[in-house]
Amino acid sequence: MQCLGASRTVTGSKFLVETDGRRLLVDCGLYQGLKALRLRNWDKLPVDPARIDAVALTHAHIDHIGYLPRLFKDGFGGPVTATRGTDDLARILLPDSGHLQEEEAAYHNRQGTSKHTPALPLYTAEEGAQAADKVQGVDYGKPTRLLPAIQATFRRAGHILGSSSIHLELQAGAPPRRLVFSGDIGRYAAPILLDPEPIGEADYVFVESTYGDRLHDTTPIPDQLERVVRTAVDRGGALVVPAFAVGRTQELIYHLRALEDAGRIPKLPTFVDSPMAIEATGLYCAHPEDLDPDTAKPVIAGTCPLHTSRFQLTRSVEDSRKINDVRGTAIIIAASGMATGGRILHHLRRRLPDPKTTVLLVGFQAPGTRGRLIQDGARTIRIFGEEVPVKAHVEVIHGLSAHSDANGLLRWLRTAAGKPRHVYVVHGELGPADTLAGRIRSELGWEASVPDYREVVELD
Repeated sequence: MQCLGASRTVTGSKFLVETDGRRLLVDCGLYQGLKALRLRNWDKLPVDPARIDAVALTHAHIDHIGYLPRLFKDGFGGPVTATRGTDDLARILLPDSGHLQEEEAAYHNRQGTSKHTPALPLYTAEEGAQAADKVQGVDYGKPTRLLPAIQATFRRAGHILGSSSIHLELQAGAPPRRLVFSGDIGRYAAPILLDPEPIGEADYVFVESTYGDRLHDTTPIPDQLERVVRTAVDRGGALVVPAFAVGRTQELIYHLRALEDAGRIPKLPTFVDSPMAIEATGLYCAHPEDLDPDTAKPVIAGTCPLHTSRFQLTRSVEDSRKINDVRGTAIIIAASGMATGGRILHHLRRRLPDPKTTVLLVGFQAPGTRGRLIQDGARTIRIFGEEVPVKAHVEVIHGLSAHSDANGLLRWLRTAAGKPRHVYVVHGELGPADTLAGRIRSELGWEASVPDYREVVELD
């Protein structure tokens, strides 16, 4: 097994499993954040894509599926397997990712800021759509033959719609080896989705560590959100929320609606300025098999609960621009969640210089992203080539993250049926990954380590 991404960093998830002369790539994600990492997206893989026999995807976030169109472009031609929810989301997210790649290339060509003439996208929107068409959805819990000697079972991870941990059985030896790739593990008892499912039998576990060195605020999310909204109302300006279109947006709306219904916050104009988030919300309501009973019940009855009283969906660019004219307190939710691109940049450019504005960050902000710079107190942020002053009030709610914290990850690991031979800690910056590995060794008594980028791991 070789770690081709998400090693000592959060993004770029790619794990190459080789057995019986065949190769399976678990996840196929893009690097995001720091430029040094993003440049890896352009590096040739150490294995020829044409020699990869199959791909399995844990979930549909771009740092787990966003390299797939490039893999096809460079010669991959095998099957791609995921859950049904991930299959549906990929058809939204991959073309959008290609569109953003094209926009970035066009911007560099206009500005003359690329070393290449002309600047080219990593892949296009059309290539993203073509790759998404190749994804085949399967049911949770159903053993699926990926390659002659590799069987996979996808189990709920509770992270976003369709998210799974992938349980592999390598059958080229006796006895078979059992590998578990966590993907991203969601929070226990979070609304909307069912909890992560147990690990069960495992010889080797590859566990994420995004929040491996910290705990989420134990203050209930509704209490935190109520305080932020009421503070924004008192300030008299907009509440601007960069939020991932899939997962974060839906949970945020869920909590806002519950607070409205309880009379704890006023019924404010709420703009979801993201065609992708609008489509994704519809998909949540089309997959009741992923939902917890409280959310699934109204969905099955024909009502989608993921909206607020003064809910406004913004599909067109013209409607998005009209939000600029909104005065007073309104809630503006737009992607991307780390402010790396998308419509949120237009709202931040307009609203950040206003001291009445509140910017709410509701998830992990990778180093090097605008979201991380805002979180760390930057006085200016570069948007569309200009330095925008940051005079807005900034709030952070970590508990809305779709990731489990360190205790949640250990809780998931404890669901293993026995002691694994080794746990590899991935999907985390070095500090959080090292911290989680240390807790696994000290609290569980298991062997655990943090693999290097491109490290080859022998699984005996």
